[in-house]
Amino acid sequence: MTAADAHGELVELLDGHVRDLVRREGVDPQRDAGVVRRIAESVVREHDERSLTGVVAPVADVDAVVGELVARVSGFGPLQPFLDDPEVEEVWINDPSRVFLARNGRHELTNLVLTAAQVTELVERMLKSSGRRIDLSQPFVDAMLPQGHRLHVVLEGISRGFSAVNIRKFVLRAARLSDLVELGSLTATAAAFLEASVRAGLNVLVAGGTQAGKTTMLNCLAAAIPGGERVISAEEVFELRFPHPDWVPLQTRQSGLEGTGEIRLRDLVKESLRMRPSRIIVGEVRSEECLDLLLALNAGLPGMCTIHANSAREALVKMCTLPLLAGENISARFVVPTVASSVDLVVHLGLGHDGVRRVNEIVAVPGRAENDVIETEPVFHRRGGELRHAGGMPPRTELYEQVGIDVHRILARDGVA
Repeated sequence: MTAADAHGELVELLDGHVRDLVRREGVDPQRDAGVVRRIAESVVREHDERSLTGVVAPVADVDAVVGELVARVSGFGPLQPFLDDPEVEEVWINDPSRVFLARNGRHELTNLVLTAAQVTELVERMLKSSGRRIDLSQPFVDAMLPQGHRLHVVLEGISRGFSAVNIRKFVLRAARLSDLVELGSLTATAAAFLEASVRAGLNVLVAGGTQAGKTTMLNCLAAAIPGGERVISAEEVFELRFPHPDWVPLQTRQSGLEGTGEIRLRDLVKESLRMRPSRIIVGEVRSEECLDLLLALNAGLPGMCTIHANSAREALVKMCTLPLLAGENISARFVVPTVASSVDLVVHLGLGHDGVRRVNEIVAVPGRAENDVIETEPVFHRRGGELRHAGGMPPRTELYEQVGIDVHRILARDGVA
């Protein structure tokens, strides 16, 4: 028997003892990881003491075995080391023998090989902690894990060969716009301009591709909202994390086994308007909820959201297209001028080949549209790798003046990133 096989047998034996004690004491392993660790330490210590008599094999590394047992019983087994690694941003499973991870914006194939039973058990355990379900009638699921990570699963049959599992970790590398400056995402001038724009109450659309840093940017923008305002956010799964004293986060809910009880993002946007908000934040618009957000912004309620798009211009085009999904009575003749008058700034981000997420452009929307094309004015753009002031000015400069901000002076302090 190899050393690896002996270690595996030992861990399996101790795992059984730990699970027996957990059940006997009525411990919830997901909620009481500290208690599980105490039980694991006692089991390993007792086994180690018995090994002195030669009856059982000794434990080579007590701390490592305890950590492995806690991961198996209370955590997410073989995936737990990746979830604990602060450098890992995302983990995904294409099939049990192909487990990938993303680190610093780049992805790599790991040497971890699982079994189909392990993956099924891991998914069931993750969903148990979230309260959401997946079955043949509901083959997709979006859920939040206890640590704030986002889980997405597509069942086999919809995905070919094996269920596809994605875990996008909540990695907080930036909490404020000044943190993004230190990370090289934007200049100090652009950060000061965005912070001033949020304080002034401008409506901001954050655009970019997958993993471009849209949610991080939205978090940093939201952190600049004055503390005296009431913030309501709506998301499919809780991802936003920002400091604010008066903030109510809302998330969607899938339908139950009877096919009822579903709460859509559009429902949350409508309900948030009844909660006396000073600001509204939508984690990501991708369907007809875009219409309800536009109506709220057009009525004078400041807000912000994210959207998948390859440029600021494409983001505005998409904002004009999504509301049409709300019904046949919604026309472009109504939507285009509404978007033009509702969106003030578009911040477009991109993920570079070096894995660094950067702001590529900040575009102002003056509020005019001609021939169904919304007029824009570049405020910052990236040229030759540098983000510079492009000479444009934001709309509604009187809002800056009302809160005592000289936006002209801010934009005069140009820099590069």
